[in-house]
Amino acid sequence: MKKFLKESKSIRELPEHSEDSPLSIHSMTISYNYKPVLWDVEYEAPQGSLIAIIGPNGAGKTTLIKGALGLIPRASGEVSFWGKSYNEIRDLVGYVPQRESVDWTFPISALEVVQMGRYSKIGWIKRVSKKHRDIAYSYLETVGMEKFANRQISQLSGGQQQRVFIARALAQEAQLYFMDEPFAGVDAATETAIVEMLKKLRDEGKTVICVHHDLSSVEEYFDSVVLLNTRIISYGSTKSTLTQENLRKTYGGRLTILDQVSSAIEKATS
Repeated sequence: MKKFLKESKSIRELPEHSEDSPLSIHSMTISYNYKPVLWDVEYEAPQGSLIAIIGPNGAGKTTLIKGALGLIPRASGEVSFWGKSYNEIRDLVGYVPQRESVDWTFPISALEVVQMGRYSKIGWIKRVSKKHRDIAYSYLETVGMEKFANRQISQLSGGQQQRVFIARALAQEAQLYFMDEPFAGVDAATETAIVEMLKKLRDEGKTVICVHHDLSSVEEYFDSVVLLNTRIISYGSTKSTLTQENLRKTYGGRLTILDQVSSAIEKATS
């Protein structure tokens, strides 16, 4: 397998990674137990954009993010951030994982969680100074969670926990953010607040890439979209990419309800 991948890479030279793109993925394949979950992914993210990754369950959406960040091994392919490796610019990349993947029983307060986003600036063995503590608190204010600063994260609701983890990512003051289903399990008010924050980041020239599952809100929330089902079906501006034909290619036969959604989207954009 390794020999085949090495030979394949030598036969087909990978494109040069763009220094203008916050994320460039070339020929990325990821397998679990020799079964491809992602196959030959090619993608370059536009700078200063809100980007949705959408596709059916098991399409590889979370795997794409984890593979790009090196959290899981890649069978083949290369990933760069502004033309550099992740290790070279990791302080510029923030990550909000799925809530289900977090141990919420860990004895830590909301403020302490957000302070973790400052570690790259503080240093791992140094105490958190008042300056960095105040900065962390300001990001709790940004997400409307300052009243819960000393509350244990296990005592927070799902929506409140999500706000705290987004505050942690914001405290990192990154240029590129990955968010894995940031709206999952949150109420309407929290979702609205998160969308406003994401748009503010975009307006500041930052890039946000979100795994998203609600097709009806994609056009309203995002500038660009990636349609994924093991391989990338299509990507580009939301208006031009989120078509009925592309959705059918992405979701296959699971389009009884999606047909109605895509038709409504096409009418709204026409």
